[in-house]
Amino acid sequence: MNAQGSDFHPYLALDGISRRFGNVAALEDVSLSVARGEVICLAGQSGCGKSTLLRVIAGIERPDHGRVLLDSREMSGLHAYVEPEERNIGFMFQDYALFPHLSVTDNILFGLKRLDRAAARARCREIIERLGLERLAQRFPHMLSGGEQQRVALARALAPQPQILLMDEPFSNLDRGLRDGIRADTIALLRELGTTVIMVTHDPEEALSSGDRVVLMRSGRIVQAGTGSDLYDRPANAYAAEFFSTFNKVQGACWNGFLETPLGRFAAPGFADGHTATVYIRPQCLRLHCKGDGVDCTVVDCALMGEIEQIRLSVAAISEPLKIRSTERQRLRAGDKARVSVAPEQVFVF
Repeated sequence: MNAQGSDFHPYLALDGISRRFGNVAALEDVSLSVARGEVICLAGQSGCGKSTLLRVIAGIERPDHGRVLLDSREMSGLHAYVEPEERNIGFMFQDYALFPHLSVTDNILFGLKRLDRAAARARCREIIERLGLERLAQRFPHMLSGGEQQRVALARALAPQPQILLMDEPFSNLDRGLRDGIRADTIALLRELGTTVIMVTHDPEEALSSGDRVVLMRSGRIVQAGTGSDLYDRPANAYAAEFFSTFNKVQGACWNGFLETPLGRFAAPGFADGHTATVYIRPQCLRLHCKGDGVDCTVVDCALMGEIEQIRLSVAAISEPLKIRSTERQRLRAGDKARVSVAPEQVFVF
């Protein structure tokens, strides 16, 4: 979903949000617009402010400056502050926060206290059936697997039919083997329900694969926002590039609009002559040849990593070995001589 069209009216609007804890600026002038039904992934390293931003949206934290508007109504700002329980915003915590002494049914009912008893039980049955939890309804949290606990926490968050669902690292506690499938199923369900979602993650693959848009944060600020393809294919700076991918980094000097390096020359428009810059090359963009084009190199080692083979190469005048990752089995050994060249796609100069 593209939330940037000329007729776009944000469902959630964050306007210049700042929040400090003592001398630490957790958020600095954060502005973001979210469309109804959009799935947003807040990404970034630990401590970048993404969880604080969720808490500000939920009303758990009050911003020092700026406004939070939901469906054009001011939730936080100079003129209003709506308590968290009045915002109709669901919050799914990283550790799920299920009540250990309550059954699955009673955990879900806990969030439905505003409804009368009959309506609450009807809604509880509906969400249990919708999420396929019937066989777990009378179990307690300690009797559930990690994936089942995640599903119950999701049901409890969705039961009150929130205007927005906030999710803080919702899949990080799951085993790697389960995580991808559960995440895909959960996101598909939320899209089917038309739920507006803001999800925090520190996992680059999760951010790129799950959201309509990715919002990358650093030191309390938004570094770059856009589709996963935007951030992966057109990173705004070195931080954005390295967050979503590993790189070979080779320094050089700029002359006449090009960066001259031991691997060749690369377009570097806007850099002054004599300026030192670094070319960032993804491992899959290096090509090995027995002869012909390229630069002389020596194989340092090879490692089979399942579908991928990783080869490390030494090149004269480059201090660190270069890494190549490819699905092609080169069957090289340490000490073999070859030539390496760079495919032009996915190469960036910063």
